[in-house]
Amino acid sequence: MLPGVSIFVFAAASMTKTVPQPILSRRIGQSDLVVSECCLGGMTWGEQNTDDDAAAQLSLAFDNGVNFIDTAEGYPVPMKPNTQGLTDLAIAKWMRNTRQPRDSMIITTKVCGYNDRYTWFRDDGVGTQLSKAQIRESVDKSLARLSTDYIDLLQFHWPERPTGVSGMSGSADRSRGITPVEEQVEAIGELLTAGKIRHWGLSNENAEGLRAFQAACEAQSVAPPVAVSNAYSLLQRQDERDLLSALGADETSEGTESSVAFLPYSPLSGGVLSGKYSKTRQQKTAGLKPKRSRLRLVRGYEAGFLKSKGPEAVEAYVQVARKHGITPSQLAIAMCNSRSFVASTVVGATSAVQLAENLRGFCVEWSAELEADVVEVHERFPDPWRVQVKGMG
Repeated sequence: MLPGVSIFVFAAASMTKTVPQPILSRRIGQSDLVVSECCLGGMTWGEQNTDDDAAAQLSLAFDNGVNFIDTAEGYPVPMKPNTQGLTDLAIAKWMRNTRQPRDSMIITTKVCGYNDRYTWFRDDGVGTQLSKAQIRESVDKSLARLSTDYIDLLQFHWPERPTGVSGMSGSADRSRGITPVEEQVEAIGELLTAGKIRHWGLSNENAEGLRAFQAACEAQSVAPPVAVSNAYSLLQRQDERDLLSALGADETSEGTESSVAFLPYSPLSGGVLSGKYSKTRQQKTAGLKPKRSRLRLVRGYEAGFLKSKGPEAVEAYVQVARKHGITPSQLAIAMCNSRSFVASTVVGATSAVQLAENLRGFCVEWSAELEADVVEVHERFPDPWRVQVKGMG
């Protein structure tokens, strides 16, 4: 790991306590991208949050050493034609108003994968797809919205081929052919050569897909992907079994030693690991549920969670957090951050107060006792719920 870039000092009056240790920086795979171990996700900006909310979160994060921002052409979520691109515009507005130097931040954004229903992204009105033309169009539009000349890390948001990894690739949505991996890599090569992107990676991808891209890159002499960003949390840990070897990592190697970085998103598993839906919380609030709930943004999302073993697992993790004197959110984030194969964890929030709590999760000391308590719950409830559903990014 590289030395930390700054110590947390919360700027808001209610957040003035200095966190006793710095947030650290880590390298993205074998690239030259050095990022904070916290990546600030913006998928609520423009839907659950205003531009002012986004600016408050960005300023708080950057004041406390965060230099890594996650966005996507489809953000905010749920993906809708009337809000698409608002996250990018909020970031650009903050950069302009604060005169934030472009080289002081690392921006990652994503190109939509195959979906016949998403007809508003492209000028020709065709659904999204990872064709060469669509990848180029997506990047050019992202650059314009972000008011920047380059993207530090471009990702394919979900695979072109049906995999079931992201909830986006069901056969019922498919009416066009699958773009060959070779064509996707060719587009990446041209963007790298043009200087529009510095590096690239994958999202919602599996080991098979990663290896196919690596082989195509070698054949075309194109720089290979440097990162994979998948949903990963206390409730969803199958990538530990299925993906680590393909990343060039294992459970004992440092994330900076991996040839491909792992960037977990949704460490709170759609917000449920914050404990706000737990039985303990419901008893304290007389059954009232949060008004701005991610579970309620998409039809059927909450019902699916309640039918799973997720609520029982969450309740158990809430008790672990209470035992160790931290919040459930901090436990969930600290678990991701404690994994040696993780380079940076993407966190999001709907308020500066939530973000402050989440940032403190990166300062939790991961003890052997804490690991043992988490292992005990995980063995009782292994991977009880997957966060990915259509329309949720």
